[in-house]
Amino acid sequence: MARPVWSGVLTFGLVTVPVALYTATEDRSVRFHQLQRGTSDRVRNKRVNERTGKEVPFAEIVKGYELTEGEYVVVEPEELEQISPGRSKTIDISGFVDLEEIDPIYFDRTYYLGPRSKEYAKIYALLTKSLERSNRAGLAMFAMRGKEYLTAVRAEHGLLELHTMHFADEVRDPRREVDGLPGEDVNPTTRELDTAEQLIGMLEVDWDPEEYHDTYAEQVRKLVEDKAAGREIAVSEGPPAEATNVVDLMDVLRRSLEGARGGKPASGSASAASESPDKAPAARKAAAKKPAAKKRSAAKQEEDLDGLTKAELYQRASDLDIPHRSTMNRDELLDAVRKAGRKHLRAAS
Repeated sequence: MARPVWSGVLTFGLVTVPVALYTATEDRSVRFHQLQRGTSDRVRNKRVNERTGKEVPFAEIVKGYELTEGEYVVVEPEELEQISPGRSKTIDISGFVDLEEIDPIYFDRTYYLGPRSKEYAKIYALLTKSLERSNRAGLAMFAMRGKEYLTAVRAEHGLLELHTMHFADEVRDPRREVDGLPGEDVNPTTRELDTAEQLIGMLEVDWDPEEYHDTYAEQVRKLVEDKAAGREIAVSEGPPAEATNVVDLMDVLRRSLEGARGGKPASGSASAASESPDKAPAARKAAAKKPAAKKRSAAKQEEDLDGLTKAELYQRASDLDIPHRSTMNRDELLDAVRKAGRKHLRAAS
């Protein structure tokens, strides 16, 4: 079991819960040491006087706050220690806020909060279930490792989590930081919005963090393994992504929809539009002469539906004009298409 990084008491009102704080995440980046080329000698960093080039003992190092270039206010470590917030012994919740009111940009690091022992399980469970049911988070100031934090305590899956947060003056104004943001005069057409929303609906997936990996870290580890085994290293670089041309926006959206449907051209797609006038009537006549396919059994149709992707089910739902299809997940689309298909068969018979 992991060791807690802090232990103390969580309080709200007159209720107290002895808790322990555990690190919730870890950095899985590949770590390297610095070596001198051609040797196995480690390279070390030293604290060196910029003017003399001589190494400075740690005891002779103080902190300096630069007022103007070359002019500093010198602060001794003892002076900082005197005003340090020290280590909090309590997480005193001052109020509760709706989680939806907190912009995710304010969240920084996440810690797990657990009961310090089994005897406090009931009061811990009370707070956890209350926060889950109300979808609220408790706000508290908290000091650890010589720094003061604004924190939010929330509940998720029967567990309390503590999130350290950025203060308001630490969050940059995007209007000052980001160039080229669209103004009120930039308005996509209704058709463009509808097409984009349809594409978003077709590409909807269930959130499964296990499906996502740090592919760069995996490639670095493979590079190290290959070099250690003496294997030849082959590195390939794909073509850079190109920005979407604003003039061709609808065409790009339409082709994206076709790709989401599994490559099947949409009605009125570019392939249909590009068909020559001479060939189009002939093609329609040839299609009219083809004999109609025999009706498959309902059981066979349902069996076929099970193997369809979400994009293919969405296309079936569009053909059947099923309402609210853009808000459905795959299972809901499958159920809706089945029901509509049965109704259609009954009407045809």
